[in-house]
Amino acid sequence: MPVGILGKKLGQTRVYDAKGVATAVTVVLAGPNRVLQCKTQQSDGYNAVQLGFDDQKEQRLTKPLAGHIKKFNGQPVKRIREFRNFSKEVKPGDVVGAALFEAGDYVDAIGLTKGRGFEGVVKRHRFAGGDSTHGAKGWHRRSGAIGQRLFPGTVMRGMRMPGHMGQVRRTVQNLQVMQVRAEENLLLIKGAIPGAKGDYVIIRESKKRPKGWKPHAERPENVEKAKSKKK
Repeated sequence: MPVGILGKKLGQTRVYDAKGVATAVTVVLAGPNRVLQCKTQQSDGYNAVQLGFDDQKEQRLTKPLAGHIKKFNGQPVKRIREFRNFSKEVKPGDVVGAALFEAGDYVDAIGLTKGRGFEGVVKRHRFAGGDSTHGAKGWHRRSGAIGQRLFPGTVMRGMRMPGHMGQVRRTVQNLQVMQVRAEENLLLIKGAIPGAKGDYVIIRESKKRPKGWKPHAERPENVEKAKSKKK
Protein backbone atom coordinates (compact mmCIF):
# COMPACT_ATOMS: atom_id res chain seq x y z
CA MET A 1 0.00 0.00 0.00
CA PRO A 2 1.14 3.55 -0.64
CA VAL A 3 3.26 5.84 1.47
CA GLY A 4 3.18 9.62 1.47
CA ILE A 5 4.75 12.64 3.06
CA LEU A 6 4.18 16.35 3.60
CA GLY A 7 6.77 18.68 2.17
CA LYS A 8 7.60 22.16 0.97
CA LYS A 9 8.56 23.20 -2.56
CA LEU A 10 11.95 24.94 -2.47
CA GLY A 11 12.50 25.68 -6.15
CA GLN A 12 13.86 24.24 -9.38
CA THR A 13 17.33 23.27 -10.60
CA ARG A 14 19.01 20.65 -12.78
CA VAL A 15 21.06 17.55 -12.12
CA TYR A 16 23.42 15.54 -14.30
CA ASP A 17 23.63 11.77 -14.62
CA ALA A 18 26.73 9.64 -15.23
CA LYS A 19 26.53 10.33 -18.97
CA GLY A 20 26.37 14.09 -18.47
CA VAL A 21 22.70 14.40 -19.43
CA ALA A 22 20.97 17.30 -17.66
CA THR A 23 17.51 16.80 -16.14
CA ALA A 24 15.28 19.57 -14.81
CA VAL A 25 14.10 18.79 -11.28
CA THR A 26 12.03 20.31 -8.50
CA VAL A 27 13.58 20.36 -5.03
CA VAL A 28 11.19 19.38 -2.22
CA LEU A 29 11.91 19.55 1.50
CA ALA A 30 10.26 16.23 2.44
CA GLY A 31 10.27 16.22 6.20
CA PRO A 32 10.88 15.67 8.93
CA ASN A 33 7.28 14.53 9.42
CA ARG A 34 6.12 13.61 12.91
CA VAL A 35 3.65 10.77 13.37
CA LEU A 36 0.78 12.20 15.43
CA GLN A 37 -1.85 9.46 15.35
CA CYS A 38 -2.22 5.93 14.02
CA LYS A 39 -5.80 4.93 13.20
CA THR A 40 -6.83 1.29 12.97
CA GLN A 41 -9.79 -0.67 11.69
CA GLN A 42 -10.78 -1.59 15.23
CA SER A 43 -10.66 1.89 16.78
CA ASP A 44 -11.64 4.17 13.88
CA GLY A 45 -13.09 1.92 11.17
CA TYR A 46 -10.16 2.37 8.78
CA ASN A 47 -6.37 2.31 8.74
CA ALA A 48 -4.54 5.62 8.47
CA VAL A 49 -1.57 7.59 9.74
CA GLN A 50 -1.61 11.30 10.63
CA LEU A 51 1.60 13.15 9.84
CA GLY A 52 2.55 16.66 10.98
CA PHE A 53 5.05 18.94 9.27
CA ASP A 54 6.76 22.25 10.05
CA ASP A 55 7.00 23.05 13.77
CA GLN A 56 4.75 25.77 15.15
CA LYS A 57 4.37 27.75 18.37
CA GLU A 58 1.68 26.26 20.60
CA GLN A 59 0.03 29.66 21.18
CA ARG A 60 -0.73 29.92 17.48
CA LEU A 61 -2.80 26.73 17.39
CA THR A 62 -6.54 26.63 17.84
CA LYS A 63 -7.64 25.00 21.08
CA PRO A 64 -9.23 21.95 19.38
CA LEU A 65 -6.07 21.32 17.35
CA ALA A 66 -3.80 21.84 20.36
CA GLY A 67 -5.92 19.40 22.37
CA HIS A 68 -5.79 16.82 19.60
CA ILE A 69 -1.99 17.03 19.42
CA LYS A 70 -1.60 16.85 23.22
CA LYS A 71 -3.82 13.78 23.33
CA PHE A 72 -1.16 11.85 21.40
CA ASN A 73 1.82 13.59 23.05
CA GLY A 74 2.79 15.30 19.82
CA GLN A 75 4.52 18.59 19.09
CA PRO A 76 2.73 21.63 17.58
CA VAL A 77 2.92 21.69 13.78
CA LYS A 78 1.62 23.93 11.01
CA ARG A 79 0.30 21.25 8.67
CA ILE A 80 -1.39 17.90 9.32
CA ARG A 81 -2.21 15.34 6.67
CA GLU A 82 -3.77 11.89 6.95
CA PHE A 83 -2.57 9.04 4.73
CA ARG A 84 -4.76 5.97 4.46
CA ASN A 85 -3.31 2.46 4.36
CA PHE A 86 0.21 3.65 5.16
CA SER A 87 2.51 0.76 4.24
CA LYS A 88 5.35 1.60 6.64
CA GLU A 89 4.98 0.45 10.24
CA VAL A 90 5.07 3.53 12.48
CA LYS A 91 3.81 4.62 15.88
CA PRO A 92 2.98 8.03 17.42
CA GLY A 93 6.16 9.99 18.06
CA ASP A 94 8.13 8.49 15.18
CA VAL A 95 9.80 10.75 12.63
CA VAL A 96 9.79 9.97 8.90
CA GLY A 97 11.43 11.81 6.04
CA ALA A 98 12.71 11.61 2.51
CA ALA A 99 14.10 8.12 3.16
CA LEU A 100 10.60 6.75 2.53
CA PHE A 101 11.44 7.01 -1.17
CA GLU A 102 14.30 5.82 -3.34
CA ALA A 103 15.86 7.13 -6.54
CA GLY A 104 13.88 5.72 -9.47
CA ASP A 105 10.54 5.61 -7.64
CA TYR A 106 7.51 7.25 -9.20
CA VAL A 107 5.40 9.68 -7.16
CA ASP A 108 2.32 11.89 -7.44
CA ALA A 109 2.69 15.54 -6.38
CA ILE A 110 -0.33 17.42 -5.00
CA GLY A 111 -0.38 21.16 -4.41
CA LEU A 112 -2.12 24.49 -5.00
CA THR A 113 -1.36 26.18 -8.31
CA LYS A 114 -0.12 29.77 -8.38
CA GLY A 115 -2.86 32.35 -8.02
CA ARG A 116 -3.33 34.57 -11.10
CA GLY A 117 -6.03 36.88 -9.82
CA PHE A 118 -9.01 37.95 -11.94
CA GLU A 119 -8.42 37.09 -15.60
CA GLY A 120 -10.41 37.37 -18.81
CA VAL A 121 -11.46 34.53 -21.09
CA VAL A 122 -8.47 34.87 -23.44
CA LYS A 123 -5.93 34.12 -20.72
CA ARG A 124 -8.12 31.97 -18.48
CA HIS A 125 -9.71 29.72 -21.14
CA ARG A 126 -7.55 30.47 -24.20
CA PHE A 127 -10.37 32.02 -26.21
CA ALA A 128 -9.42 33.46 -29.58
CA GLY A 129 -11.23 36.75 -28.98
CA GLY A 130 -12.88 38.89 -31.64
CA ASP A 131 -11.56 40.27 -34.90
CA SER A 132 -8.94 42.99 -34.83
CA THR A 133 -10.27 44.68 -37.98
CA HIS A 134 -13.32 44.74 -40.31
CA GLY A 135 -15.35 46.99 -38.08
CA ALA A 136 -14.89 45.09 -34.80
CA LYS A 137 -14.91 47.64 -32.00
CA GLY A 138 -14.41 46.69 -28.33
CA TRP A 139 -14.63 42.90 -28.81
CA HIS A 140 -10.99 42.04 -29.27
CA ARG A 141 -10.66 40.03 -26.03
CA ARG A 142 -14.29 39.24 -25.22
CA SER A 143 -16.16 35.96 -25.33
CA GLY A 144 -19.20 36.98 -27.37
CA ALA A 145 -22.74 35.86 -26.63
CA ILE A 146 -23.22 33.82 -23.45
CA GLY A 147 -26.97 33.09 -23.45
CA GLN A 148 -29.92 32.12 -25.63
CA ARG A 149 -33.00 33.92 -26.93
CA LEU A 150 -36.52 32.97 -25.90
CA PHE A 151 -35.71 29.40 -24.88
CA PRO A 152 -34.28 28.66 -22.38
CA GLY A 153 -33.53 32.35 -21.92
CA THR A 154 -30.75 31.86 -19.38
CA VAL A 155 -27.02 31.34 -19.15
CA MET A 156 -26.10 27.65 -19.19
CA ARG A 157 -24.44 26.25 -16.11
CA GLY A 158 -20.67 25.87 -16.46
CA MET A 159 -20.32 28.59 -19.11
CA ARG A 160 -16.66 29.62 -19.41
CA MET A 161 -16.40 33.23 -18.34
CA PRO A 162 -13.89 35.67 -16.77
CA GLY A 163 -13.06 35.05 -13.12
CA HIS A 164 -10.52 33.96 -10.56
CA MET A 165 -7.70 32.01 -12.16
CA GLY A 166 -5.35 29.60 -10.40
CA GLN A 167 -5.04 28.76 -6.70
CA VAL A 168 -6.75 25.40 -7.14
CA ARG A 169 -5.68 21.93 -6.00
CA ARG A 170 -3.96 19.94 -8.72
CA THR A 171 -2.24 16.55 -8.89
CA VAL A 172 0.64 15.75 -11.23
CA GLN A 173 1.09 12.01 -11.62
CA ASN A 174 3.97 9.69 -12.47
CA LEU A 175 6.92 11.95 -11.65
CA GLN A 176 10.24 10.17 -11.18
CA VAL A 177 12.46 10.69 -8.15
CA MET A 178 15.93 11.48 -9.47
CA GLN A 179 17.79 11.81 -6.16
CA VAL A 180 17.09 11.27 -2.46
CA ARG A 181 19.25 13.19 0.02
CA ALA A 182 18.09 11.64 3.27
CA GLU A 183 20.48 13.60 5.49
CA GLU A 184 18.95 16.89 4.31
CA ASN A 185 15.42 15.46 3.83
CA LEU A 186 15.45 16.55 0.19
CA LEU A 187 13.76 14.94 -2.80
CA LEU A 188 14.81 15.90 -6.31
CA ILE A 189 11.83 15.12 -8.52
CA LYS A 190 11.94 15.20 -12.31
CA GLY A 191 9.72 17.86 -13.88
CA ALA A 192 7.47 20.52 -12.38
CA ILE A 193 4.99 20.27 -9.52
CA PRO A 194 2.12 22.65 -8.63
CA GLY A 195 2.71 25.70 -6.48
CA ALA A 196 5.14 28.53 -5.90
CA LYS A 197 8.39 28.44 -3.95
CA GLY A 198 7.66 27.88 -0.27
CA ASP A 199 4.24 26.28 -0.85
CA TYR A 200 3.28 23.08 0.95
CA VAL A 201 2.94 19.97 -1.20
CA ILE A 202 2.00 16.34 -0.71
CA ILE A 203 4.26 13.68 -2.18
CA ARG A 204 2.77 10.19 -2.32
CA GLU A 205 3.64 6.94 -3.99
CA SER A 206 2.32 6.90 -7.55
CA LYS A 207 -1.04 5.17 -7.91
CA LYS A 208 -0.44 4.19 -11.52
CA ARG A 209 3.25 3.31 -11.19
CA PRO A 210 3.79 1.71 -7.76
CA LYS A 211 7.16 0.79 -6.29
CA GLY A 212 9.07 -1.55 -8.58
CA TRP A 213 7.29 -0.44 -11.76
CA LYS A 214 9.43 -0.34 -14.90
CA PRO A 215 8.75 0.75 -18.49
CA HIS A 216 7.76 -2.05 -20.85
CA ALA A 217 11.13 -2.10 -22.63
CA GLU A 218 13.11 -2.30 -19.37
CA ARG A 219 11.30 -5.31 -17.88
CA PRO A 220 13.56 -8.37 -17.58
CA GLU A 221 11.49 -10.63 -19.85
CA ASN A 222 11.43 -8.00 -22.61
CA VAL A 223 15.16 -7.30 -22.29
CA GLU A 224 15.87 -11.03 -22.80
CA LYS A 225 13.61 -11.08 -25.86
CA ALA A 226 15.44 -8.09 -27.33
CA LYS A 227 18.82 -9.75 -26.77
CA SER A 228 17.69 -13.01 -28.41
CA LYS A 229 16.39 -11.16 -31.47
CA LYS A 230 19.74 -9.41 -31.93
CA LYS A 231 21.52 -12.76 -31.90
